[in-house]
Parts: sequence; structure tokens; C-alpha cells
Amino acid sequence: MEFLQPLTWSDALAAKAANPDAIPIAGGTDIMVELNFDKRRPPTLLDLTRVAELTQWERSDGHIRLGAGVSYTRIIDELAAELPGLAMASRTVGSPQIRNRGTVGGNLGSASPAGDAHPPLLTVDAVVEAESARSGRRQIPIGEFFTGVKRNALAPDELIAAVRIPIRRGPEQFSKVGTRNAMVIAVCSFAVALDAERRTVGTGIGSAAPTPRRAVPAQDLAAAELPWDDPTAPLDPDLAARFGDLVAAAADPIDDVRGTAAYRKRALSVLARRTLAWAWADYAGFLGEAGDADGRRG
Repeated sequence: MEFLQPLTWSDALAAKAANPDAIPIAGGTDIMVELNFDKRRPPTLLDLTRVAELTQWERSDGHIRLGAGVSYTRIIDELAAELPGLAMASRTVGSPQIRNRGTVGGNLGSASPAGDAHPPLLTVDAVVEAESARSGRRQIPIGEFFTGVKRNALAPDELIAAVRIPIRRGPEQFSKVGTRNAMVIAVCSFAVALDAERRTVGTGIGSAAPTPRRAVPAQDLAAAELPWDDPTAPLDPDLAARFGDLVAAAADPIDDVRGTAAYRKRALSVLARRTLAWAWADYAGFLGEAGDADGRRG
């Protein structure tokens, strides 16, 4: 096995162009498990840990441009206020050691249906920046990025440069079910985001279909029936129940060692009801924070 270790982004793109079968490695929290269990033996590993550009993030035009090499720990420590849904999901990833090493870029590259970062990225319509030496940089909407079980829309010579994620536009929540509290792959997971300005609702389902996916009918229902003009109104239990049912209906789970398809659907319904309730409970507070910020700007 050949091991390549570029020091710059341009060198990384050149190495990938010359070795399209090379597997990128950042934190190594996925690929090293497969190597240790002899489930995968790629001809070349492309180590990106020394590419400084990938470890940076910046604010731009209402978004965070998150470098593909930014760790989960840094998202939790540095971006929880601006990307709360992703920070919540990051807190559930493995152990502290895994969070110190693992990255959202690596999670996207693996494209596992159970990836913890994927549902919150779906809720806010994140965009993946991919680049190659051949065709330059392109933007891939997150809803088009996942193409199958552990498959994504990257061309063979492309690498993930960053993810563009909208800065919080309203309350965001994430929850997952696992066989224990830590060091566990999700049996299923769910994320929701309320956009206070557009009055829309975003959803993301994990570990309950061949790819991470949205529950579009549930989004449309909540957007149409939430009492946006009365933020102190309690969430209608009937709306929450119907929302949960539509989320469960949008899933396409399987039976496996972590849970049955029926259990996953039931759990998703519960997670959806709870996360919508939590997000709505935060809605009035978010409007107050936004109003205070406008007043300070004025």
C-alpha cells in the first residue's frame, strides 16, 4: 500500500488526479477500522492531515465555510452558537478521542447512512464544495450528495474542500437512538431546523434508509401549521403526532444487528415529535435574541 502525504491543497489535488483510486484519510476514524478488520485494502492512502487549508473555517455572507479537516471537537468548542444542530450531532460522535480526530469532511466522504453529521446538514441545505485539478471547484447541494449506501457524488479525482453551512436562522435540534450512550453507531437519528425568517422547516433522517434523507411531507406540514405569529403558543400535540408519522413514513429502514425496521420507524416518530417540540419551545427565545441583535445593530 502506498502512502501519500501532501503538504498543500494543490499538491493534494495533484496526487488525487494521479491516483484516482487513492482513499483520502483525515481523522482516519472510518478507514482505519476497515483496515484493521481487513475489510478494505486500498492501493493508496492520501493523508490530508497536513493540509492547513482544510483545518480552517470562516464566516461569509451568512454562512460558515467549514474546512473539510475541522474536527468535531472544534465545531463543539468554536461553532456551537452558529451551527447548533451540527454541534449537537458532533457531541454524540464516539469518544473524546474520536471527536478530536473525526471530521465532517471525512463523514461526508464515507457517506454512511448512519453518519451523525448528515441529518443536521440536510436540515439547513448545506452545500459541499468539491474540487479537482481537472475541473476546478464545484458546489454540490447536500440533498444531491448522497447517491447510495456509502456512495457519494464525487468524481474519482475530486476531494472535499469544505462545506458551506447557513448560520443559525432559528432553533435547531438533533437526537439519536443508540444501544448505549457513547461509542455507538446510531440505530436511527433525526434533526430538525426552524427558519424563523422564511418560516420553513428542515428535516434530516439518519440510519433509516440507504442514504440520509429529508422528510419533505413532514416539513411542509409543520411549515404550514406551526403558529409562527404566536411564538408563545404551545405546540399542538396533534400536529406533533402527524409530523412524527410523516417522518416515519419517509424512512426506508432495514432489519440489522442494531435494530429492526419496525423499531426504527417507531423510534423516528418519537424522535421527530420530541425534536419538533424542543425546537418550538426555543422559537420565542430565538426571536428575542434576534430582536436584541437588531436593536444593538440599530
